[in-house]
Amino acid sequence: MIRRGHGPAAGEWSIPGGHVEFGEPLAAALVREVLEETGLEVYCGHLIGWVERIDDDHHFVIFDFEADLVEPAEPRAGSDAAEAAWIPLIDVAERQLVSGLAEFLHQNGYIKTLA
Repeated sequence: MIRRGHGPAAGEWSIPGGHVEFGEPLAAALVREVLEETGLEVYCGHLIGWVERIDDDHHFVIFDFEADLVEPAEPRAGSDAAEAAWIPLIDVAERQLVSGLAEFLHQNGYIKTLA
């Protein structure tokens, strides 16, 4: 997970992600964003689900995918991440998460309870 360093939800914990460059396939965007924010090299797995987040200034469409590590490694914060860390699933809901993330993870079977 990463603790966001900038923009919407700065200081809150989230899953690495970001925008898709023009012409960039979603899988390539995932690999690039994870590398930029955590220093980890991953393969893009299957789509878990998607959500929309709309506020006064933005309309985000967020696609969440599973990802597999190329090699085991420790994450390190990069680009717009203030912090990057492996967080045990049992502890995820106790973090200050971006809006809707705990519910999304719960609905998709990744965490059992909401804090």
